[in-house]
Amino acid sequence: MKNLFLVSSFEEVSTELRSFNRDLVEKTVTFIPTASNVEKVTFYVESGQKALEKMGLIVDHLDVSTAKLGEIKKKLQENDCIYVTGGNSFFLLQELKKSGADQVIIEEIQKGKIYIGESAGAIVLSETIEYVRTMDDPKKASSLNSFSGLNVVDFYTLPHYKDIPFSEVTIDIEKQYKEQLNFCFIKNNEGIIVEGNHKRIVKTV
Repeated sequence: MKNLFLVSSFEEVSTELRSFNRDLVEKTVTFIPTASNVEKVTFYVESGQKALEKMGLIVDHLDVSTAKLGEIKKKLQENDCIYVTGGNSFFLLQELKKSGADQVIIEEIQKGKIYIGESAGAIVLSETIEYVRTMDDPKKASSLNSFSGLNVVDFYTLPHYKDIPFSEVTIDIEKQYKEQLNFCFIKNNEGIIVEGNHKRIVKTV
């Protein structure tokens, strides 16, 4: 059964992770910051890690752009949770596919492991990520030959919905694709919890 927590900004909604009713203290989380490698603004990587540690989780870093498949499999399979940070969705998808981490993540999700996807980490779970071409720069993923995502969910997460500095671009994406895609919009203080085939939006004040 799927156990997904998809967010725009993990720090702002981290307490909702307790909705899974699991004791997370001393649990290990594979922390994948790869999407931020090509970004200038990366404060969310540290803030996300601190939020996890504040909840008692043990963070184990894994950069899939440099790690070998053996290490990737070991960490993803042995740690209790998976966390994929924000950044460039296209670069993230490229490196997940190139390293083979995409298939391992899909398998672990299917086994019921908690997956936390922040912004880009949420976007890549959709069938395609083409819809965020105006939000993220595809040119940062020069060897990505397909926008096909991991196809774990049947909806399209649009993070930072109407939030600065993404207010205009998210509205434009909505207008362009609303007739074609089953969107799930989340603001920075919102998250999507998926348990099995059920999803719901959670919100912090």
